Amino acid sequence: MQKSLFVYILASKTNGTLYIGVSNDLKRRVYEHKNDLLEGFTKEYQVHRLVYFEKIDDPSQAILREKRLKKWNRAWKIRLIEEKNPEWEDLYDKL
Repeated sequence: MQKSLFVYILASKTNGTLYIGVSNDLKRRVYEHKNDLLEGFTKEYQVHRLVYFEKIDDPSQAILREKRLKKWNRAWKIRLIEEKNPEWEDLYDKL
């Protein structure tokens, strides 16, 4: 049986820099971002706040969703975040 994946969005601050990713272990992956254990974009731009995530049971659909979200314009991404998290709270502690 295949494991579910999570598509997630991190932000540097409210309306700040956004990062979209996919992981099979959301808590571990966000921990890595928060603690700058991964070289790259999130470390360079201090993108550490988990502001949105969704669980997708089909791995191929999760990867497709991530790719599609990355192509969305910024306004659509912000609207997606604010529909579920209008205060841009860091959702990490609720995982």
